[in-house]
Amino acid sequence: MTRPVVHAACHAFSILLGLAAGAAVAGGSQPSLHERWIAVDVGHTLDAPGATSARGRSEFEFNLEFAGRVVEALRERGFRAEMINAQGRIESLRARPQAAAGAEFFLSIHHDSVNAHELRPWRFNGQLLDYKDDFAGHSLFVSRDNPDTARSILCARVMGARLQRLGFVPTHKNGRRRAYADREHAVHYFDGLAVLRHARMPAVLFEAGIIKNRDEEILLRDAARQARMADGIATALAACLRNGQPADDEVGADRPDP
Repeated sequence: MTRPVVHAACHAFSILLGLAAGAAVAGGSQPSLHERWIAVDVGHTLDAPGATSARGRSEFEFNLEFAGRVVEALRERGFRAEMINAQGRIESLRARPQAAAGAEFFLSIHHDSVNAHELRPWRFNGQLLDYKDDFAGHSLFVSRDNPDTARSILCARVMGARLQRLGFVPTHKNGRRRAYADREHAVHYFDGLAVLRHARMPAVLFEAGIIKNRDEEILLRDAARQARMADGIATALAACLRNGQPADDEVGADRPDP
C-alpha cells in the first residue's frame, strides 16, 4: 500500500535533482524561459475577500502579498511571470484562467481556513474574532477535469517535495474531505475548483498556510519566510516545466475527453 507514496517521492525528487543537469544540457530546441510564462492568480477579490485571519486580516491581502513574492522569484529564474487579479476585481472564476490564455502554467495562490464549527472565539485589539491553532501548514490541489491533470499532479508533487526539503511542513487537515493525489506531499484532488478545471493549461491551487492559526498567521506575514517559500515554488516549477515527464500514475489520472 505504500508503493505509490514511495514512487511519488522518488519521482518528485528525481526531477528536482535533475534541474541542474537539465540546465546544463538544454539545447536550442527548447524555448528560453522568458518566452514561457506562468500566470500567478491572486485568490478572491476585494468584494469577496475570503477568510478572515485570527487577527482580522483578509485572505485576499495575504494572497496578493505572497503572489507578488512568487512572481518575483519566477522572474529571477528567467520566467515571464504575470499576476492575474492583482486589482481584486476579477469576480468570475472562469475569467481568471481565460486571462491567462497562452500561459504554460496556472498557479492560484490562497491561504487556508478551518471549518466554522471548529473555530474558537477570542478578542484581539478589542475585536471579537475566531481562531484554531490545531492545524498548520501548506497544501496543494489539482483537478481531474483540467485538460492536463498529469502535469498538474507532477508539478504539484515537485512543489510539495521542494517545500518539504526546505523545511516547510504540509497540513493533512484537508485529507479529511479531499482525496489524495499524493499523500506524502499533501496534493489533493478537488475536481470542482473552477479556476483549475477551466484552465486550458496545467493548473495547481496552492494554500500557503492556515491563517486561523495564530502562530502561523504571524509566520505567513514574515517577508523572509515568504521569500523562502516563493523561492521553493519557483525552483520546483522551473524543474518540473524544464525537465519533468509525467509518470504512469500521473498520466492515468487524466480523464478522457468527452
